[in-house]
Amino acid sequence: MSESGSVLKDTVLRLIHRDLKAMQREIKGYPDDASLWKIVPGIQNSGGTLALHVAGNLRHFVGATIGGTGYARDREEEFNTRDLTRSAVCAVLEAAVRDVTHTLRGMDLSLMDTPYPLELVGDITLRVDVMLVHLAPHSAYHLGQIDYHRRMITGNGETMNTLPLGALVAALPEVVEVVVAAR
Repeated sequence: MSESGSVLKDTVLRLIHRDLKAMQREIKGYPDDASLWKIVPGIQNSGGTLALHVAGNLRHFVGATIGGTGYARDREEEFNTRDLTRSAVCAVLEAAVRDVTHTLRGMDLSLMDTPYPLELVGDITLRVDVMLVHLAPHSAYHLGQIDYHRRMITGNGETMNTLPLGALVAALPEVVEVVVAAR
C-alpha cells in the first residue's frame, strides 16, 4: 500500500486543505458577522455552525485520533456556539488546516490499512484510509451548504470561487498529469 497509500494520503490532504481554504473565502463573503449566524426557514444550521462543525470534525477525527494532537472535541458546542466573528470562525478553520496538515504529513503509511481506532456510529469499523476518504467529501458537502446559506442570507448569487477547476489542478497536479498523459 505504500505508493497508493502515499497518493491517497496526499490527495485527501490536498482536497481537505482546498476545501477549508474555500470555506474561509465563503465565511469572509458574508457582509457582516451577524449574517453568518442567521437561520433560514427550512434549514437547521447557519454557515457559522457548519464551519465550526467541519473544523471540529476534522480536528477530532484526523488531528486528535490519528495524529494525537490532544484536541478535545465538544460537538454540542459546535452546534450551539453563536455570534463569533467571521475572523474568529476563519481562525478555527485555520486550526483545522494546521491539525490535518501536520497529522497527514507525519502519518506513517502503515496506518492506512489498519482499523480506524474509534468506534463510529452504529458500531461501524472502517480502515483509516476509508475514513480519510469519507472525511474529504463530508467537508465538501458542508462547504456547499455554507455557499447556499451565504447566498440565501445575502441574496447575492455571486460565486466566491469556491471550487474552481484550477484549484483542483493546483491541488492534485500529478493526477492531472497522469490523466493528460493517458490521452
